[in-house]
Amino acid sequence: MSSVLLLHSGGLTSRQWRKLEERLTPRHRVLAPDLLGYGAERWPVGKPFHFCDDVAMLAALLDEPVHVVGHSYGGLLAFQLALAYPDAVHSIAAYEPVTFGVLTQPADAAALAALAVLPAFDPDHPESWLESFVDWWQGAGAWRALSAATRQSFVDVSWKVSQEVQSLTADQTGRARYATITAPTLILAGERTHPTELHTVQQLAQVLPHATLRVFPGMGHMGPISHAAEVNAAIAAFIDACDSL
Repeated sequence: MSSVLLLHSGGLTSRQWRKLEERLTPRHRVLAPDLLGYGAERWPVGKPFHFCDDVAMLAALLDEPVHVVGHSYGGLLAFQLALAYPDAVHSIAAYEPVTFGVLTQPADAAALAALAVLPAFDPDHPESWLESFVDWWQGAGAWRALSAATRQSFVDVSWKVSQEVQSLTADQTGRARYATITAPTLILAGERTHPTELHTVQQLAQVLPHATLRVFPGMGHMGPISHAAEVNAAIAAFIDACDSL
């Protein structure tokens, strides 16, 4: 029985992968942790954070090689885990990983410029930053369309999310470094996602030696939630195929 590590997106919790966990559990040992600051203990406002802190926490959970599944920020962590601990990662399945460090070519200039639009984060007034962040990913008006409860859940973890974004957008893990990842990789994306993210996953798929890119029509960045059945089926089939190698 192989093990699978499920990594949720920034701002969410491990409950994001509940349906996938149920699907995988009969055949796999599933680990679905809350990332730092998303469980019972919040990351303290004002305390610096870098995504390497989450990578170290995840590495401490592993006692055998795992298939790693991640969405967005969780996808970035999947690749960083594979870089730091290559023997611990059997395969990677990532939906729109935010591996922006791969954008190092002149043709990437427009995609990089689009990343520099978020306002400075004000911990006393996080809503304006969150609105810009959510609308960047999902389109104008997306933040205001969320329920009051969902908006509040983002406010509660807004400092941690802003620190994640700050560290990942400054990350300089480049194309040559990603090219050292030899684990079988499935990169998933939605055709309706932000153009910068679509460009990013296309570039990432080009440099990884054993990667397949699948772009789903009609999906956006939140495809693992809005189209869970379809995305989960693709991930489960990939993991089964890797186990049969």
